[in-house]
Amino acid sequence: MIVVMSKDATKEQIAKVEKELALLGFKTHPIYGEVKTVIGAIGDKSNIKSNTLLTMPGVERIIPIMKPFKLASREFKQTRTCIDLGDVKIGGEQVVVMAGPCAVEDEKSYMEIARCAKEAGASILRGGAYKPRTSPYSFQGLEEDGLKIMAAAREATGLKLVTEVVDTRDVELVASYADILQIGARNMQNFRLLQEVGQSKKPVLLKRGIAATIEEWLMAAEYIMDTGNYNVILCERGIRTYENTTRFTMDISSIPVVKELSHLPIVVDPSHAAGNWKYVPALAKGAVATGADGLIIEMHTNPSSALSDGPQSLRPDNFAVLMKELELVANAVSRTIFKKDQQ
Repeated sequence: MIVVMSKDATKEQIAKVEKELALLGFKTHPIYGEVKTVIGAIGDKSNIKSNTLLTMPGVERIIPIMKPFKLASREFKQTRTCIDLGDVKIGGEQVVVMAGPCAVEDEKSYMEIARCAKEAGASILRGGAYKPRTSPYSFQGLEEDGLKIMAAAREATGLKLVTEVVDTRDVELVASYADILQIGARNMQNFRLLQEVGQSKKPVLLKRGIAATIEEWLMAAEYIMDTGNYNVILCERGIRTYENTTRFTMDISSIPVVKELSHLPIVVDPSHAAGNWKYVPALAKGAVATGADGLIIEMHTNPSSALSDGPQSLRPDNFAVLMKELELVANAVSRTIFKKDQQ
């Protein structure tokens, strides 16, 4: 439920309500707005009678949250959440583009990719340092050496970093390098990992599971937010269906549905959905037209020699063309593409 405090409620009154809720076994999540403060209370409602709280000084009204996902719901927060990374903001009026290779392979190639991504207008660099694959014999990533290469690229370009963390034991290390921690599709319901990345307090990019419903996806976000970390970015990357002409099936409808159900920003990964670089531009443009707050796109200077996901990676020249086309699509829906050097 949500306890809405009156606009003239004092800090002491708010604190007393939080204390009362805690005594009743509720976990509280206050949101301090410019006009009013609301307190999200997560727990067993049978332990309380609303009339008890309504008589407390400063309490205006109580609103039940009907959805199973509480903190991620529109009922909990009406305004859109905007993830603030300093000069980059995800969830605002501008669409943010993240780009880079699936895996960090070596410093020279990654630096070249980073420069190309920046020149084309990307504002966040992607790259995998930990790459557990379907086959244990495939390239598994450079681990911390890969993180160091990414950090050097950030220093050289000024772009932010997003990279995947796959093990609870690595969260602290990855968080010390990355600006955004990515949870991959296969780990969407790795609840211990979700709690660990939540406790890191770093923004989290949460990919939708291979066959997850939207509700299951939002419930996974709930695990992160329940730690007190509300900086969650949802990522639609296609789901598994009977169709096999693409790697996965892009659920473009998830974008407006999520925006209706949740206040969290949503970005789209057209590369993993397509599995083929030829289809990536069309899916990317469709995502922006449908309301996505950002894109995460795989790009490589030499896809044919990439150690991971080469067939779905754009070359720098194709990526640069796509960025220009995305600007036109964004303008058509009253948005723009965020470009760091233009701010």
